[in-house]
Amino acid sequence: MAHVDEELWWRAVEAQDRRFDGWFVLGVLTTGIYCRPGCPARTPLRHNVRFHPSAAAAQSAGLRACKRCRPDASPGTPAWDGRSDLAARAARLIADGVVDRGGVPALAAQLGYSRRQVERALVAELGAGPLALARAQRAQTARTLVETTDLGFADIAFAAGFGSVRQFNDTIAEVFASTPGELRSRVRRGSASTAGSISLRLPFRAPLWPGNLFGHLAAIAVPGVEEWRDGAYRRTLRLPHGTGTVTLRPQPDAVGCRLTLTDLRDLAPAVARCRRLLDLDADPVAVDERLCRDEVLAPLVARAPGRRVPRTVDEEELAVRAVLGQQVSTAAARTHAGRLVQDCGERITDPEGGLTSLFPTSEAVAELDPERLALPRARRATVLRLAHALADGQVDLAAGADRAQARAQLHSLPGIGPWTVETIAMRALGDPDAFLPGDLGVAAAARTLGFGEGRTLLAHAERWAPYRAYAVQHLWAVGDHAVNTLPTGDVS
Repeated sequence: MAHVDEELWWRAVEAQDRRFDGWFVLGVLTTGIYCRPGCPARTPLRHNVRFHPSAAAAQSAGLRACKRCRPDASPGTPAWDGRSDLAARAARLIADGVVDRGGVPALAAQLGYSRRQVERALVAELGAGPLALARAQRAQTARTLVETTDLGFADIAFAAGFGSVRQFNDTIAEVFASTPGELRSRVRRGSASTAGSISLRLPFRAPLWPGNLFGHLAAIAVPGVEEWRDGAYRRTLRLPHGTGTVTLRPQPDAVGCRLTLTDLRDLAPAVARCRRLLDLDADPVAVDERLCRDEVLAPLVARAPGRRVPRTVDEEELAVRAVLGQQVSTAAARTHAGRLVQDCGERITDPEGGLTSLFPTSEAVAELDPERLALPRARRATVLRLAHALADGQVDLAAGADRAQARAQLHSLPGIGPWTVETIAMRALGDPDAFLPGDLGVAAAARTLGFGEGRTLLAHAERWAPYRAYAVQHLWAVGDHAVNTLPTGDVS
């Protein structure tokens, strides 16, 4: 398997280094279990350890999850979120539930490769094929439902994507060495969950600087679709089987997540999208180490380690909002987006009040009467052109999209320039090296920081690769950027 450095991984195990949780798991031959690198149990002997690049690979080797360190609940692997090769694109689509909904043929079709090519790439990189990876995700979804709801086990089996209760029981026994009843009995819940509502914690690699992350989302929140309330970011979700709302609250060691779903089959894709929104699978230590090699950025990184890139739960929504935000203030962009939501957003019911609508689909925007868009004529044409391209599949921004191809598709649309393309690449496509040299805030920061005479910003930014999107977050913090801090203070 590619990208395996067993000596590095063994040093991480010896140090119980939690930074590597999610990068790989270690299987212990004498116990038949697999663990996180940071498992607090006694370190096994080296000759009894076998490394696996994913939980699915360890499960395929006949190992069960450690009950102490819960390797199934680790942060995701940064490589699959940051890379754009076939295996990484496939891994993102599997996390979004494509295999559960349409099987491996649907996954291969969306990627534009044969089933055999996709399976070969995933086995080479992750040690398991798409079915095994989807099975591991179903097991984790089922465990979450067992431990956080009072649903009957038959309902959980269906919601998690299992074909039968027997298959559900067998998988839980194989993966967790427990029955569903035993898993539930070991968990103390503070209060019974309401129908369709699930509370869980989203782990991340420390450090995390929540100010820019939640502050950005709060500052650009579209009325009715998003809000900042009582120290938490809330928004509506359009999901494969229905709709939902999510409340995300920054905490010192995790992000609190409360999901209310119309269909519990959407739990796994909802969690995956929330993790993408908050960039929780990033490796902040690697990012900060790279950026600190530059004497210009090093002081900024030291003041705010662990900045993340605020992303999105809906790539097409982000693209439309990026065009609405061209050459206008944050407040004006929110106003334009709010009008669009009022015109053609789908109404939903929020049990907690405050949220009223889903952001309109690209199909709904494409069908709008142009005169109803209170925008300059040129930008109105660009919004409608983009919406048609997204609706017709001429531009693909899905979780498994090819980033280079998506950039080319966007560049081909009149009215969409480099700033918009790179904004979409950074926040929708999740490219960690997307860069915005033409952004006013970035340019102002460059002047403030005093780049050397004759040395352009683009040339200087080469030393920040492959994490220039993270450098942008630090540059925005230099000036009076409107989205640098949490509305009600930071998290200690």
